Amino acid sequence: MPIRLAVPNEIYPGERRIALEPGVAKRLIDMGVEVRMEKGAALSAHFPDDSFAGVKIFDTPAELYKDADLIFKVKPPTLEELGMIKDGAVVVGFMEPHKNEDVTQRMCEKQLVGIAMELVPRITRAQSMDALSSQAAIAGYKGVLMGADLASVFFPMLTTAAGTIRPAKVLVIGAGVAGLQAIATAKRLGAVVEAYDVRSATKEQCESLGARFVDTGVSAEGEGGYARELTDEEKQQQQQVLDKHICMSDVVVTTAAIPGRPSPKIISADVVAKMKVGAVIVDLASEGGGNCELTEPGKTIDFESRVIIHGPLNVASQTPVHASEMYAKNLFNLISPFITEQGELELDYNDEVIAKSLLLCDGEIKSERYKREEVTK
Repeated sequence: MPIRLAVPNEIYPGERRIALEPGVAKRLIDMGVEVRMEKGAALSAHFPDDSFAGVKIFDTPAELYKDADLIFKVKPPTLEELGMIKDGAVVVGFMEPHKNEDVTQRMCEKQLVGIAMELVPRITRAQSMDALSSQAAIAGYKGVLMGADLASVFFPMLTTAAGTIRPAKVLVIGAGVAGLQAIATAKRLGAVVEAYDVRSATKEQCESLGARFVDTGVSAEGEGGYARELTDEEKQQQQQVLDKHICMSDVVVTTAAIPGRPSPKIISADVVAKMKVGAVIVDLASEGGGNCELTEPGKTIDFESRVIIHGPLNVASQTPVHASEMYAKNLFNLISPFITEQGELELDYNDEVIAKSLLLCDGEIKSERYKREEVTK
């Protein structure tokens, strides 16, 4: 029997993304999947219901979830939603287990299969499924635009009748997907760009995008393509070199985040006090508390009428059309190899991608990565 896929409205405050878009919906239907969506669920992402040809539209979540075998979500299901989802269903989305332990426990009790998009391994075969990367690219792009908007200077060099305007100096801290996109965007806007990452292997990538790499002598290559957390001695050495570059910058964009862990503190209050008057910090690591000691997640503060510190949350949601398109394709690329010619879902738990992305199954936590992080909390 073909699987029944349900895509609900995302009810998390401020969430504008949706886990489905018309093109992906058509591809799933062509594979024999019965695709269901809650009425108006995609309007916040600017996709009207009538753009989803062949998708069954349901008025309420209770009707939507009834008998659904597979659920695509952006944010984790709420306890109320879990009450409507049938036991044994497969739920795919960002699970955020560290923030939602009660939800994770309830999912275990209901014998749900939980596939966490933040656990998708960063291997070559899974690049098209890597939702963290697709959404981080949007965050890096938007972060620089936020910085340009808040800055008191032009980004590009301008030659005017009143004289030549020097370009802004932008420092990007963290050269992951978000950081590299931030570098590229700042360069396109005409700024002089510097970049820093504790992983020295990123130097060539940064320079290929036109940034000057800041070498602090600290390397922190981590497992799975992530940076490891620095020791106190390494942080001190890093800070001494970064201080000078931070204080010379007009805009600093920080992107150093560790999934499921607090963001490392890279910019101290003392450093902020020494920055240029009118400088801006855009802290894209705010979800984990921020890379700056003074960051207030979700707020924009003016530190001593000197430095603006912006701590945006859920940045990818601010570009909902492309964020939803990219995310829906990530989901499709992850699940479609396990859909049979009859439209049935047959997950292979021995498959490397599924095995490492699996948060819970059979009433218990399966993710070894999550278990390790829980132990080291």
